[in-house]
Amino acid sequence: MAASAVRWAAAAALWLLLGVAAGRSQVRVLSDGSWRELLEGEWMVEFYAPWCPACQNLQPEWESFAEWGEDLEVNIAKVDVTEQPGLSGRFIITALPTIYHCKDGEFRRYQGPRTKTDFINFISDQEWKSVEPVSSWLGPSSFLMSSMSALFQLSMWIRHCHNYFTESLGMPSWGSYAIFALATLFSGLALGLVMVFLADCLCPSKRTRPPPDPYHKKLAESAKPWKPLGEEAEPRDGDVSNPELEHQAAPVLLPSALRQRAVPPAAAAAEKS
Repeated sequence: MAASAVRWAAAAALWLLLGVAAGRSQVRVLSDGSWRELLEGEWMVEFYAPWCPACQNLQPEWESFAEWGEDLEVNIAKVDVTEQPGLSGRFIITALPTIYHCKDGEFRRYQGPRTKTDFINFISDQEWKSVEPVSSWLGPSSFLMSSMSALFQLSMWIRHCHNYFTESLGMPSWGSYAIFALATLFSGLALGLVMVFLADCLCPSKRTRPPPDPYHKKLAESAKPWKPLGEEAEPRDGDVSNPELEHQAAPVLLPSALRQRAVPPAAAAAEKS
C-alpha cells in the first residue's frame, strides 16, 4: 500500500511539472525599463490591449509562434499598452494589435497575415528585407520619440492623480479639474519668467546697455593716423568745388617784372631834399 501510494504521488508530481512546463509562455513581456533589449538581436513584438477583441483572437497564434522562437533564433515579446503607455507613444501605436520586427536596431512594421505560418515564413524566408525600415528620426530611440514617450507617461500620471482625487479622497470631478488648471497656470507663469530671464541675459535690449565712455571715444579719435604734408586734404562735407576755378591757370610772374628799376643818384638826392 505504501509503495503504491509513493508511485502515485511521484506520477502526480511528474504530470504537474509537465503541465507547468507546457503551460509556461515563451513570450517575453517588455516594459519601459527593458525595451532597449530590442536594439540587439532579432525580435518580433506585439502591442496589444486586454480589452481589444482582435488582440484576443491573435493571442493563440502568437503563443504558438513563440514556440518556434528558439528554432528560428528570434525573440518573441509583447507589450500591454494599458500598462506601458510610454512604449505606446515611443512606437506610435495608433491601431491594435500592432506588430514590429526588430533586427539590430532597425524597426519594421509587420502588416501581413496574422497566423503562425505567416509569422514563421516572415522570419525564415527573411521577408522582412522587403519592408522599408522606420526612419531614424522616428525610431524609438530618437529624441522625438523619447519626448513622445514622456508626454504619454505624463498623461497617464495625470490620469492616476485624477483617479486618486476622485476615488480615494472623494473629491468631486470639478475639484480635480480645478487643481490641474491651477497647476497648469502656475507652471506656465514660472516657465514664462524663466524664459524672460534667459532672454534678458543672452540678448539684452539696447535701453539697458551702458552708455559709451567719452574717454575711450577721445582715445579712438586721437589714434587716427596723421597724413603726410604732401598729400592733398580730403574735401570736407559741405565743400563745393568750382570746376572753372580748378582749371584756371595760375598767374606767372616774369623775371623782368620782379627786377627793380635803377634810379640815378641826382634824382634820388632831389627826392630826399
